[in-house]
Amino acid sequence: QDIFEFVDKVRGGVVPREFISSCEKGFRSMLDKGRLIGVPVTGVRIVLNDGNHHPVDSSEMAFQEAAKGAWRDAYGRAEPIILEPIMKTVVEGPADFLGAMVGSILQRRGLIVGSSEEGGLCRVTTEVPLVEMFGYSTVLRSLTQGRAEFTMEFSRYQPAPKSITEELIAEHEAEKLR
Repeated sequence: QDIFEFVDKVRGGVVPREFISSCEKGFRSMLDKGRLIGVPVTGVRIVLNDGNHHPVDSSEMAFQEAAKGAWRDAYGRAEPIILEPIMKTVVEGPADFLGAMVGSILQRRGLIVGSSEEGGLCRVTTEVPLVEMFGYSTVLRSLTQGRAEFTMEFSRYQPAPKSITEELIAEHEAEKLR
């Protein structure tokens, strides 16, 4: 997913060419800290259609500030969502522990993508939110007497569930008050 796309559709010189990059710079500067939880904003497409300038008062700084104001207005009307990283996770261990391994993944909001068994060993391919995987190696060792292991790699981002979103927003609001 693209982090930011800026499209210049200004026609007729209403915004002089030398100030188009100032507009883009102003918009980019607003991506560092989103309002919801204070993390960078991604997946944004800005289309600059129109504008105005004054032969004496126009400056790079004025166009950057105008872009920031336009961003605040648009972001206030948008419906931003919080994305969470989803990890492709492969858990491998003795087939005797398959139920425990699958159960431990499901408890972490995991999705079982596939499984296989060969020679008494099973391999379970899953997708799990990254936040749910902290401390998993200790849990897995405990459940399998230290005989299972897992690997994980980034898969994609997906919208966080409402309960997680509400919790993150509340934490961010509390942090701002400190």
